[in-house]
Amino acid sequence: MSIESQATGIKLVLFDVDGVLTDGRVQIHADGSESKTFGIRDGIAMVWAQRAGITVGFLSARPSPTTPHRAAQLGITLVYHGVSSKLTAYEQILMDKHLTDRDVAYMGDDVVDLAVLARVGLSAAPGDAVPEVRSRVHWVSRAHAGNGAARELIELILRAQNLWDDVVAAYLNEPSAARATNQ
Repeated sequence: MSIESQATGIKLVLFDVDGVLTDGRVQIHADGSESKTFGIRDGIAMVWAQRAGITVGFLSARPSPTTPHRAAQLGITLVYHGVSSKLTAYEQILMDKHLTDRDVAYMGDDVVDLAVLARVGLSAAPGDAVPEVRSRVHWVSRAHAGNGAARELIELILRAQNLWDDVVAAYLNEPSAARATNQ
């Protein structure tokens, strides 16, 4: 089955956070707080996916105050972080959302992601994921973690579902501020 065929049925896209939506680095400040860098292009693609009717969620083993904060900025309400078993959390998500493995795409970057990657309908990895992951997924992004890998996966799914042209058209047909004030 082609990647495009697998992508046509995706209803939920899950992302690991550290090493997928970020470059995997965490800055720990003197006061104990932390910061990470998220790619803006990845974020806007998540917004587009949600507007197109595809649910987006985060599934991360590492607890971090930045994860729910970033999710909230993007309107993402499906956030599991600090989970001891990604597979158990994934199975709970399937039950809660009434989905099957075939309905889900997941992007992970490290061995902790393998159990979920083995189950989903479309498994993906950033270009700089560990070899054990890259060799086992359906699709590997050309982009690295935190630098467009999530965007590339979302675009693939939106194009396969014939939704990409609508995303672009929404911006081509957007009235300018000048025209809006003259009406």
